[in-house]
Amino acid sequence: MEIDIIGLISACSYALDCIEAELVNIKNKHGKRVAYISVRMGQYFDLPEDALQDLAICALLHDNALTQYISEELQEHSAADLTADLVANTTNLHCIYGEQNLAKIPFKTDVTNAILYHHEHADGTGPFHKKWDEVPLSARIIHLADVVDIIGKVDNSGAFETQRWDMVKQYLIRHTDKLFDAACVDAFFHIFSDNEFAAFRDDSFETKLWEIVPREKQTFDWETCKNIADFFAQIVDYKSSFTSRHSIGVAEKAAAFAAYNGYDPTQVQKMYLAGALHDIGKMAIDNDILEKPDKLTDEEFSKMKNHAGYTYLILSNINDFEDIRDWAAFHHEKLNGKGYPFGKTAAELNEPERIMACIDIYQALTESRPYKQGFSHEKTCDILDDMADKGFIDAGIAQKIRV
Repeated sequence: MEIDIIGLISACSYALDCIEAELVNIKNKHGKRVAYISVRMGQYFDLPEDALQDLAICALLHDNALTQYISEELQEHSAADLTADLVANTTNLHCIYGEQNLAKIPFKTDVTNAILYHHEHADGTGPFHKKWDEVPLSARIIHLADVVDIIGKVDNSGAFETQRWDMVKQYLIRHTDKLFDAACVDAFFHIFSDNEFAAFRDDSFETKLWEIVPREKQTFDWETCKNIADFFAQIVDYKSSFTSRHSIGVAEKAAAFAAYNGYDPTQVQKMYLAGALHDIGKMAIDNDILEKPDKLTDEEFSKMKNHAGYTYLILSNINDFEDIRDWAAFHHEKLNGKGYPFGKTAAELNEPERIMACIDIYQALTESRPYKQGFSHEKTCDILDDMADKGFIDAGIAQKIRV
């Protein structure tokens, strides 16, 4: 199967930015700016093309385990304590989880410890107490790029704050050989000037990023594709404790149904990937809404409905991904035109999109949540039949699910 892997990971970085914005007020396109700064520094160090691509992937995904960390550690600590730890970089758990997660991503070079040590300090005072010469160059670059982007943030209006360049310079100089090694600081100052730094006020840096790291489709075997899909599904499912395996469940059942329905292997794989990604838009929805056990208000439900639109928006940024995007994003559309986000009618919904809608409902109904027990197969199928009778979903697909 051919996938624009860089585009897919770039899309995921937007979703991760939404999580960081909710937790620690990180701004939009943080992951992409960190990636751009990182690859420019990688070029200064004469990294080969494959290593630059892998550095970009690691930079885009440097905080891939935030949802996992928050979800698992909330069992023992308060959200305020966890957020304080993240801001102060006193925890190493999200680095450990993030490093483990990257085992599912196909890299061309050795990226060992790039994520694990991306919060280490040059003088050994970081979470793992590793000094700069014990940390791979990729981790040192990402660490500096991450901090630079946070310090040099734009204001809420998007206007560039001109004094930020001086703040960045002073901060790096003051913390050379303490937080950052001198080689990385020197590389940054050789590359960036106040004028180039000011370019972050618009999106021109992103065009330059893709010039350095071309977004070309690559062919992967099914096992690799499944690992990639599971990686993204895990990030989405950790967003809320209410849906700990929902995306994986939808992916598995959608692929199984497609195979049962006679789809060819590539289509089955695409259905799995669409199922894994169908709720990626929920990364942009506050957990107060996602985890509310009571009925949502009209305003809250309106915000919740936006998640399908966000899924469409996020997946639209991946080359040649239109089928998977639509199968994923249209899972709340109804045959009678009263679904969302686009109010599509039966004539506008193809079979894979109808399958995904039915499978999503089936998975949600059969799952146990903190506020309910999952329904049995029989009761769930009765509900699906009732929805089909009302013109919401495809009756033929509902009948096949019962079998």
